[in-house]
Amino acid sequence: MKRYLITGASRGIGRAIAEKIAGAGDCLLLHGRDRQALTATSKMVEAKKAKAISLCYDLRDPVEIQKMVEEIGGEPLDALINNAGIAFVKPLAEITLEEWQATFAVNVTAPFLLTQKLLPILRSSSTIVNILSTAAKTGFPNWSSYCMSKFALEGFSQAVREELRPRGIRVLNVYPAATSTEIWKGIEGDWPREKMLSSLEVAEAVAFALSRPADVAVENLSVQNVSGAL
Repeated sequence: MKRYLITGASRGIGRAIAEKIAGAGDCLLLHGRDRQALTATSKMVEAKKAKAISLCYDLRDPVEIQKMVEEIGGEPLDALINNAGIAFVKPLAEITLEEWQATFAVNVTAPFLLTQKLLPILRSSSTIVNILSTAAKTGFPNWSSYCMSKFALEGFSQAVREELRPRGIRVLNVYPAATSTEIWKGIEGDWPREKMLSSLEVAEAVAFALSRPADVAVENLSVQNVSGAL
């Protein structure tokens, strides 16, 4: 029996990962802010004979994160999947301080706090999965706050990987190209979503890495369209 925590499991990549990795007898701790959407994810997980536990907390708030950690309890985890993320796409001159701070809170501080606080219950063969982005390696116009957060998470992930390597805890960084999720509905512009990756394609890559033997580490995983588009 495996026990996984997935943040941002309400929809998109997080939901696809939950559906892909759930196995009979497993326990999936599913985080999200939309309880109705989490219920839909839970049903998909339960259809695969796995147990689903919904965790509705706001990752912008360290107090909420602490409450979530307390609800998770002390049973060992096989994987912590830091998937939740937000993006404000607008010119530099228009980004508010509140938007900048919220981006950093969800995309960087939450993975830091969850990794730190859950470290005592991570098995020696467990995996911390950080869903990054091509924006962790390349800057894009009007994406400055998002790129900032992903570059920061990249540095954190690399350092933690080396720190935890002697304990047998693996750190997997995933770099999807543009993926067709609901995040694009709130972004102005004509985005060719038909050319983007699907959430399932990213989830399949994550599932493959998690399925490797304990003595094998897939550490940096780029998921791209063959054409290189987006």
